[in-house]
Amino acid sequence: MRKRLSIAVVAATVAGVSMAGVAAAVVVTPAGPRAGRLTQVGPIAEHGFPAWYRDSNDVRLEACTTLDDPLCPALADEVPDPEQPISFPGNFPGEFFYQLDGAELTLTSGARAVIGLNLEGAFANDEVVDGDQMVFGRVRIRFPAPAGERYRITHPYGIDDLVATDKGVNLTEDIGAVAGAFGQALNSRIGPFLKWDPNVAPAAPAGYVGDPGVDHKVIGSPYNTNFVRVERLDPATGAVLAQVGFTDVFSIQGRYATNAGVDVDQATYSTDGTSGTLEVFATSEPGQAIEVTGVPALGFRTTRLRGGGNGHYYGRFPITGPVPPGTKIEVVNAGDRPIARKTRPVVDVVRIEEVGYDADAGTLTVRASSSDRTGPALSVTGFGPLTQTFTGVLAPPPIITVTSAAGGSTTVPLTGSGGTFTPAAPVAAATADGTAVVGQTVKLDATGSAGEIDAYAWTQIAGPPVTLTGAGGSTPSFVPAEPGAYTFSLVVTGPGGSSEPATVSVTVIEQAGPKAVVGADQTVVRGRAVTLDGSRSTGVETYAWRQISGPAVTLAGATTAKPFFTFPAHALPAVPGPNPAYVYDNDPVVLELTVRNPAGTDVVRTTVRPAADQLTNLTVRYRTGANEWRISGTSTLIAGQRVTAVLGSTLTGRVIGTPVAVDATGAFSIKVTGPAPGPVTTVSLVTTTGGRALAQQTTVTN
Repeated sequence: MRKRLSIAVVAATVAGVSMAGVAAAVVVTPAGPRAGRLTQVGPIAEHGFPAWYRDSNDVRLEACTTLDDPLCPALADEVPDPEQPISFPGNFPGEFFYQLDGAELTLTSGARAVIGLNLEGAFANDEVVDGDQMVFGRVRIRFPAPAGERYRITHPYGIDDLVATDKGVNLTEDIGAVAGAFGQALNSRIGPFLKWDPNVAPAAPAGYVGDPGVDHKVIGSPYNTNFVRVERLDPATGAVLAQVGFTDVFSIQGRYATNAGVDVDQATYSTDGTSGTLEVFATSEPGQAIEVTGVPALGFRTTRLRGGGNGHYYGRFPITGPVPPGTKIEVVNAGDRPIARKTRPVVDVVRIEEVGYDADAGTLTVRASSSDRTGPALSVTGFGPLTQTFTGVLAPPPIITVTSAAGGSTTVPLTGSGGTFTPAAPVAAATADGTAVVGQTVKLDATGSAGEIDAYAWTQIAGPPVTLTGAGGSTPSFVPAEPGAYTFSLVVTGPGGSSEPATVSVTVIEQAGPKAVVGADQTVVRGRAVTLDGSRSTGVETYAWRQISGPAVTLAGATTAKPFFTFPAHALPAVPGPNPAYVYDNDPVVLELTVRNPAGTDVVRTTVRPAADQLTNLTVRYRTGANEWRISGTSTLIAGQRVTAVLGSTLTGRVIGTPVAVDATGAFSIKVTGPAPGPVTTVSLVTTTGGRALAQQTTVTN
């Protein structure tokens, strides 16, 4: 006989799904279709949880919340005082089960695997608090395994493909773990409910799916996989390497629901203050004894509701006198043991006779009445008491709700009337460069105009006459032949009409040659981006940049005011060497900017120098016995550059080891075996940022 495990609720996501504990978890869809699932949530019981859940086989299981039923007990350590009767909320279990099913098996490795397949009730924050009730379907798989091993576990509710972490295989999947969202559990993998195989002795105890203290074969899997099989897979291909565990017996717990419960869907009344009618709408299982408990103050006795054979119940009862605010009725299922009881406030029925919105006048009209003809106050949500037409309503809500002081409310959609809306007239905005040069192209710009625009109309209103190219567009241009002040008017037109005119003026001066300006020379770390800036040049129509000297670079945007390039890292000698053709080149990059306009050309140069990289605190040692080099030092430039050491007083000899990086403090260290220096007594070093140290003396030891 196996002991049942108390299972703690894991944290759940907002969507009500939690997958925890594995490096990789894949739910594999079985080859065949799913034949069954959970289908219905029962009425809410006094403890705030569903009284039962139903599956597609019409099996209903109720909550195991008591301690006096050994075949369907709550967990004693989940009840504050197990010596006292169960009561909500003071002495109620923090978790319980509608179905508590599991299997344990020993794998070929000797590890013990535990599988849990449960429909569980719990509280969202682990404390017994009304409003925090939740029910979720849980699949849990746990067993020790080396990290990285991959397994496929087939069980009654599907297949899981899992990769072990350093804590082994440890999967917990909870679906529906959101307070109050009891229907989400229907979307879990749990269902239909498992029960003992009736063809295998002994038979299940009457009223129960099985005895949790006895392992037994089961039926009910929607995939006809009423077993647990564990297979080890190839981590890369997923091919089956071996079956490492199998069992077809389970410990299962669940009690068939004998009570149906009851939900009160609505309780409304009509009265003229002296007499009236109470209407009650309820739901339960078909064929139940659903009754409303008599209320002498309202003038009616305990009476049974009429059932329609589909789980719906209705009653219509006489009442006398007014109905005091806050009045409640009790509806019971007299056939349940203990009797299921529900209370619900009695409210009036609000009828909305008219609702309309006049968009032209900005008025909202609502006419409504109450089934309580004594005249409880009515109000419109968001607007106030229902006494008159609401004015100044520029943007009404899509629905209108009328609420009564007697508790009733009704919501209807709103339909408006009046003229349709059209776009407003657009707003023109015109800009241009403030100063231009004779013979240069001048661009006007209307792209800052706002609104729905179909057409642009430009008109010259001052200055020497010119021809506008693209006068019907948003960015026309002209070429002035003489200096002066040029002014243009812009009107934009759209479906909402035409805009007020906007004006823009351009001052044109005599033609003059351009002036190229690039600013100060730059110093940058090799390997980093460099941006050039010729934007302060004046009188420019075109830009042209080119490289004059230095390490070859690729200019992006060479015909713009601000091109850019990456200063190349310095090449290192190739491993293993020697490299007789290697050339050290730490020269600056020199570039030239040429600017032009119809009046002439101007040229200027700029220099971009590599940041200095000095190698200091150099130590070079060679141990003949171990054929080992130990070379260390410090760079004055902290840029993550790499350092290479070369035998000899130049950089063309054999390379010692491979390049190493300078750390965040500027230090570097090379520790490698070989090459033997032979008669060479010096070492030279070079970095990718242009640092160089030649002919460093080697200290040779045994």
